[in-house]
Amino acid sequence: MDKIAVLIPCYNESKTIEKVVTDFKKALPEAVIYVYDNNSSDDTAEIARKAGAVVRHEYMQGKGNVIRRMFREINAEAYVMTDGDDTYPAECAREMVDKILERNADMVVGDRLSSTYFSENKRPFHNFGNTLVRKCINVLFKNDIKDIMTGYRAFSYEFVKTFPVLSKGFEIETEMSIHAVDKNMFVENVVVNYRDRPEGSESKLNTYSDGFKVLKTIARLYRTYKPIGFFGLIALVLAVIAALLFIPVGIAYMNTGLVPRFPTLITCGFIMITAIQSFFSGLILQTILQKNRQDFEAELCRATKQKQEMLKEISE
Repeated sequence: MDKIAVLIPCYNESKTIEKVVTDFKKALPEAVIYVYDNNSSDDTAEIARKAGAVVRHEYMQGKGNVIRRMFREINAEAYVMTDGDDTYPAECAREMVDKILERNADMVVGDRLSSTYFSENKRPFHNFGNTLVRKCINVLFKNDIKDIMTGYRAFSYEFVKTFPVLSKGFEIETEMSIHAVDKNMFVENVVVNYRDRPEGSESKLNTYSDGFKVLKTIARLYRTYKPIGFFGLIALVLAVIAALLFIPVGIAYMNTGLVPRFPTLITCGFIMITAIQSFFSGLILQTILQKNRQDFEAELCRATKQKQEMLKEISE
């Protein structure tokens, strides 16, 4: 088991990966630097290896797939995840790791949005997207994570070994944030100075398609983690529609004692039945979710015990 593992998922980062590896070796000399190459067509892997990193490969394309492989294969007391594009300062890594090892934080978020991100980032739609995603998640999940989509984070062993990676691409950061909030994990923020990519280095994030995937992920995770809110909202909307359709029918019946529009009345009935079904679906799923949270706590205890056993073996 490593004391500290620095995880760097990479795809065609030959222009910057040497500097990233070197900077993190200086900032965390006791750490093992892992570079996971994701089908790069340039010399990223070879350059990282010469710089002193442990290089491994993930052949399923997508950042989420790379992180799934990393979390599966590497055991460490503390993990630092960063990007290979030299946009995050390595000198902040020590403070982030200390919060994991000394304050027992489960996840530490490298907060770009509270520092230089909006002035350094030259893509206005990325700025808008980050702000939108942060506000959506803060409102829907009632949390105070300052930067939802940052790729600079630190994790505890327990977080890494109990986090179910479901996303395949860049929406993985959103999934991490929501998982931590939902599972009542201890999350801290560290403000980091963001710098834009150097000349010649290109972002792999597609503003529109990946942004749409992130918004879809938020909706999917809200349905999964807050079923009573999700299905309750649907039930409320349907009930309001049914009531609005019923009002003229009801008024006509009160005035004449007749129901002149039976199809509208029947439609109201079916919409109201659907609303009731939606509400009780949310209620049932909320009960299942509560049981899943209990199971997760047991899994968290098993992960802690497993870490303690590995540390004991190392000390012996």
